[in-house]
Amino acid sequence: MDLLIIGCGDIARRALPLLRSRYRLRALVRSSDAGLSVSGVEQIEGDLDAPESLARLAGLARLVVHLAPPAQNGPRDSRTRNLLAALSGPAKSGVMLPRRFVYLSTSGVYGDCAGERVDETRDPRPLTERARRRLDAERAVTEWGEREGVEIVILRVPGIYARDRLPLDRLARGTPVLRSEEDVYTNHIHADDLAGIVAAALDSPRARGAYNASDDSVIKMGDWFDLVADRYGVARPRRVSRAEASRVVPADLLSFMGESRRLSNERMKAELGVRLRYPTVAEGLASGNPA
Repeated sequence: MDLLIIGCGDIARRALPLLRSRYRLRALVRSSDAGLSVSGVEQIEGDLDAPESLARLAGLARLVVHLAPPAQNGPRDSRTRNLLAALSGPAKSGVMLPRRFVYLSTSGVYGDCAGERVDETRDPRPLTERARRRLDAERAVTEWGEREGVEIVILRVPGIYARDRLPLDRLARGTPVLRSEEDVYTNHIHADDLAGIVAAALDSPRARGAYNASDDSVIKMGDWFDLVADRYGVARPRRVSRAEASRVVPADLLSFMGESRRLSNERMKAELGVRLRYPTVAEGLASGNPA
């Protein structure tokens, strides 16, 4: 069966070994990539920001996984809308539609949940523009799937980490974190586990709707940074009050300190059959050798 990959970044490349034995792989790329060719991926050049370049995608694959991020600005995700229009083809063309469409979203769509346990039944209330774009994409994909009879799977992803995806630069800069009594719960998934979740979302016969693609960790943000610091032998960040953080922490980082939630991954495990390689961040950090 043909699988079309949209967005060939780190997660897609980690997933390739899991996918190439099951599917004929095609990928949308802005320019040809020798590494993908070596991996046996047929490449189709196009740009989600240029709808006219996407015409070749119509009828190309029965499975689609959309891993590309939205644009940097605005409340709507025009890239996802351009992709859906291309997959549908011209009006009344009778083009073959995908059977299943998997979209990588963000757990940021939930907004601040005051540290509560959050499952997929919770109404999204995004607080940031980037999360609003993701929710716009979720809604566009869901409406398209209902209209066209395409199975839709949405993976709501928290903070992705791996040995080469750790906040070591932030620790080196000495950016502070909140003191424990004011700190927020944060959620994580190892990049290799996320690649496995993507493969499961494509393959599982029960996959439908939204899933929290998170590990089992229950940890506050400051404790996460302490774990990374201890593992790599650098100084732990200093703890500050929320009032002080509002003065000294960059605005983009401060926004993450305003959202607290503990994601439930029970639906993901039950319906996608996921068995995490790294159930907690402690196990994920322990798996890599310090730099």
